[in-house]
Amino acid sequence: MPSLRTRMVARDLAEPHRASSPLELLFDLTFVAAVSQAAGRLAHATEEAHAAGAAGAFLAVFFAIWWAWMNFTWFASAYDTDDVPYRVMTFVQMAGVLVLAAGVPSAFDGDFTAVTIGYLVMRVGLVSLWTRAAIAHPEGRATATRYAVGVSLVQVLWVSRLALPGDGPAWTFLVCALADLSVPLFAERPRMTTWHPHHIAERYGLFTIILLGESVLAATNAVQGAVAHGLSAGLVVIALAGLAILFTIWWIYFSEEPGEGLAERRDRSFVWGYGHYLMFAALAALGAGLEVAVASAGEGEHGIEADATTVVAATAVPVAIALAMLWALHAPLGNVTVPPHFIAVAAVLVLLTVLGASTLGVAASLTAIAVVLVLLIAAVLARQTRTA
Repeated sequence: MPSLRTRMVARDLAEPHRASSPLELLFDLTFVAAVSQAAGRLAHATEEAHAAGAAGAFLAVFFAIWWAWMNFTWFASAYDTDDVPYRVMTFVQMAGVLVLAAGVPSAFDGDFTAVTIGYLVMRVGLVSLWTRAAIAHPEGRATATRYAVGVSLVQVLWVSRLALPGDGPAWTFLVCALADLSVPLFAERPRMTTWHPHHIAERYGLFTIILLGESVLAATNAVQGAVAHGLSAGLVVIALAGLAILFTIWWIYFSEEPGEGLAERRDRSFVWGYGHYLMFAALAALGAGLEVAVASAGEGEHGIEADATTVVAATAVPVAIALAMLWALHAPLGNVTVPPHFIAVAAVLVLLTVLGASTLGVAASLTAIAVVLVLLIAAVLARQTRTA
């Protein structure tokens, strides 16, 4: 059983064997619903040939998902007490995630009210934790106070935006998002929080697995629907190619070990942490793309409106972005395992499959993407063998 109350002081940044707690793992699971809703809506829009219009809503919704997860993750790395008040405030944030998830469909239709309310609930829980840290930890009081005040002020902007007609023009969202992103930059100036580098690296890796798991779930659901209308050779090839793409992306991502790099270059943690927005969004979009690819194997009345080029682009573009971000995130930490020219060649080849999609078809194009990723891994392994 947890302690009734423990003094909230900074965790030791050199704490050995620091791993994710069961509460953090449970917290992550609440994001499964939100990510699934966002990816599912993007997939449906792509199937109806409206991907361009839905992309903005997807990126906006995913920003709320990612930023809320990221803020709690870094706080927990520095101040996790796992006592009763801490668990209660974590529960509040989890409740907010579920409200946000319920509002995703409306957000894709232009109404961000429910998403904003869910986001507000999460921020109430987070501000309460920062306030508690400011009271209990004198050495980090200035930083914790800046976080509590900064998050609160930005949340006023988000709520005020709802008063504008249609939630306001797009630029108001960008202003609020940039203000949110600036809070840690402002708050960490007096004293950087004692987040644990290996713990943070593990937390990001676990969220990556959740996103890849969402891709598996989306593809499985699509396959189930397609099989109900008749199994085809094209469907089998697309399903196997999709699984190979997910497996190779997992392999490539976890080829890097950022823990040591974060420990040695703590000043570059903002680049690494913030940059994961594009990485995570690409992985979530990949799940939507694979769902669309499976749906494209349907025939007749069960087919989709999107053409082969759009379908393949829905997978190829997220894969190319994920590859590019792999280098961009780890290069500043000085521990890139996959050479940048390998990444560049693979990303270009993946994008070229979009140009040949109308001729090759969806199944062959996705197979080509999977082959490129397998060859990338093979090239890296061969290089490691030669330099060993």
